[in-house]
Amino acid sequence: MRSYRPAHNNSGCLQAYAGPYEFFRQIVDFFAVMRYNILYMAEQSFYQKRNIKNLERIEGLLEELPPFVEEYFLGIENQTSTLTRLNYAYDLRIFFDYLSKKRLHGKDVRSITLSDLEAVSATDIERFISYLSNYEFRGAHESCNERAKARKLSTIRAMFKYFFKKEKISVDNAAKVTMPKLHEKEIIRLEPNEIADLLNCADSGSGMSNHQRAFHDRTRVRDVAILTLFLGTGIRISELVGLNDEDIDFSSNSFKVTRKGGNQAILYFSQEVADALARYMAFKEEDPEIPEGEHALFLSLKKQRISIRAVENLVKKYSRIISPLKKISPHKLRSTYGTQLYRETKDIYVVADVLGHKDVNTTRKHYAAISEDVRRDVAEKVHLREQDPPQDK
Repeated sequence: MRSYRPAHNNSGCLQAYAGPYEFFRQIVDFFAVMRYNILYMAEQSFYQKRNIKNLERIEGLLEELPPFVEEYFLGIENQTSTLTRLNYAYDLRIFFDYLSKKRLHGKDVRSITLSDLEAVSATDIERFISYLSNYEFRGAHESCNERAKARKLSTIRAMFKYFFKKEKISVDNAAKVTMPKLHEKEIIRLEPNEIADLLNCADSGSGMSNHQRAFHDRTRVRDVAILTLFLGTGIRISELVGLNDEDIDFSSNSFKVTRKGGNQAILYFSQEVADALARYMAFKEEDPEIPEGEHALFLSLKKQRISIRAVENLVKKYSRIISPLKKISPHKLRSTYGTQLYRETKDIYVVADVLGHKDVNTTRKHYAAISEDVRRDVAEKVHLREQDPPQDK
């Protein structure tokens, strides 16, 4: 975006001595700066509000954890996002609850010390991982699958490593515990005919209940735009929800997203996506109920930024109609786009870049199954004998 720098004199006022035309230009530039600042603040506010909410949750959870955990969170603050630390807090809450009940004979969690942590053996941690298969926390029965167990062990190992490095404990027993074996999950994605069916369903409302149809006319254009953007760009749900009107640039068919960790990137979309977005934005312009200061691209029926839960529900609603046996989520739509892109380009690095994967191995792991298509295609490429052997004379 253009950087506006209107001329000012030493008192901070606009320079009027340059003549009426120049003064008018400076006024235009001045208001351009004001508009840019307002838009910038609107863009930042969504992510700032999300981070503030996460920080408030972390602060509340720290009141339930041993005091030294606060020191740990302070130490990793500059290397982690608020969401990562929030998930760490949830995991550690279960871990210390287990230690209190199963190893420290009911000792209050807030009273657990670094000496207690140092005394935790590798076997204790392995017992905790086993315990996660079927446990009770605050009156509710819970169960973790292998991936949830791996995440909690990763959290514990990171904490032990931090205090060991800081020489607050003399041994890192968590490092001695092997990570659970993770079995590859089947990649669930939509096939090309299902993609068309999903968009047609959202557009026409076919297959909906009477209750769903009552709201369909009010959400149809928005829902088609959301599904088209997911399927046409592969963005994450958090990236979609965080979009503002001014992030869309139809002159280059591009838009700006805030990736994981707060990094921003420019992505591009097809004309089909552009048409769906333009149709929705035109629909919004005719809606007098939208507050003047609302910059969010996708709005709920309450005329405010749509929530992640609402987007998840609308994806689930339409996907159940067109493919009831597949549990389709926004992430599965992202996988669908990645699959289509890989099939077209055969370039895993392009897919990784577009999807925003920092490590290409992440992309390879998610789309390795697609390589079967490639293997099938090349099966006939290598010939052991000539296709048309010369005829005997």
